[in-house]
Amino acid sequence: MRICFVSRRYWPAVSGMSAYAENLLRALTAAGHEVTLVSQYRGDRQGSAVYGGGPPPPERVPDGVRLVALESRGEQAVGDGMPADFEADVAALRDTVAGLHAREPLDVLHAQYGYPTGLAVLEASERLGVPAVVSIQGGDGHWVGTCCTTHRTAIRRVLRDAPALLIGSSSFRDAVAARHHMAAERFTVVPGATDTDLFSPAPERRPGALGDPPVLIYHGRIDVRKGVLDLLEAVRLLHAGGRRLRLRFSGTGPDLDRLAHRARQLGLAGTVEILGPTGYHDAPAVYRTGDVFVSPTWAEGFSNTILEAMASGLPVVSTDVVGVVDCVRDGFNGLLVPPRDPHALAEAVGRMVDDAPLRDRLARTALRQVRTRWSWPVAAARICGVYEEVRAARPAGTTTGETRAGDGTASVVDLSCRFRREPHLL
Repeated sequence: MRICFVSRRYWPAVSGMSAYAENLLRALTAAGHEVTLVSQYRGDRQGSAVYGGGPPPPERVPDGVRLVALESRGEQAVGDGMPADFEADVAALRDTVAGLHAREPLDVLHAQYGYPTGLAVLEASERLGVPAVVSIQGGDGHWVGTCCTTHRTAIRRVLRDAPALLIGSSSFRDAVAARHHMAAERFTVVPGATDTDLFSPAPERRPGALGDPPVLIYHGRIDVRKGVLDLLEAVRLLHAGGRRLRLRFSGTGPDLDRLAHRARQLGLAGTVEILGPTGYHDAPAVYRTGDVFVSPTWAEGFSNTILEAMASGLPVVSTDVVGVVDCVRDGFNGLLVPPRDPHALAEAVGRMVDDAPLRDRLARTALRQVRTRWSWPVAAARICGVYEEVRAARPAGTTTGETRAGDGTASVVDLSCRFRREPHLL
């Protein structure tokens, strides 16, 4: 099968989407498929500062995958003081896919993220008659469409018309369906996955072991919406109560500088360590330096970092929110607290540190589950099954018979949308 995978973010952008894409691409080529990766990237200073910019390095693209890197010039208009031109990027993506198909016919188009990549792939699908799959992965379900009428119209078109929609969890599916007044049956739930060979416990340590002082690990996007400032406040409370512990942040994102400033304000310079960007293949070593993984996120599609922490043998403290409750059950394989509640978070972390039998049981249960339920061979097989379904329902070359605008633009563009000013948050 010839598959065109269109990514919103790929390495060197430090993102869960990058890890997801790399693992899926590797699984697809291992299964014998011919895969082309079309990846957006930011080449400007502003975009590069947030995630890491520039085209995907060839060495990070799995063997057998053809790479087409496409600079997001529409987004980069913000560097010139202009609103981000997402419509131009949609058109560029759509036309790139069409050009690839003209040279060598494609069997399936797969967009990672509902907008702008999902809309571009949908328009290409309608133009070319090639069946399309769209993965809704996080902010495209939580934030896109809550910002302005332009993006609400765009994302609802994708959700309504894409031949197949993949989503990482049942709770996320239900939230997106309710937000956009859709039937939940439109989505196929394919749970997130992790590389359980790459992420594994340190050979010399048993799952749930505790160092002196205990080290809390946060690894992921440094973003207020991930609860990073809530975690700082929780550690301040624990520190004020006489706790000896350390907190290590790993990752990058839009609020990296804000996090560092807040840690200094709270007098936690000696307690908090901020590592900055961490490469995907360097992340296992970071997990192995910690004792408890804390993810105080406000919402997820499905948390890759929680799965990585579980696979690394770490007990997990997280929040009772969409996208987390599908992989963490309070008291069974982790501890959950309400989001945006530093006091509850501090209490749960203190309990995890103090109760060795609890910590040991939660870590071992989580490790067993992630190996059997959330590994990449399981997820990739389900995704390939969806490809076969859409091909059978709409063989390549079969158009919908409908005529749409299809130029990546809307009749009225709302330039006041917050993502036009900060497109990296979309």
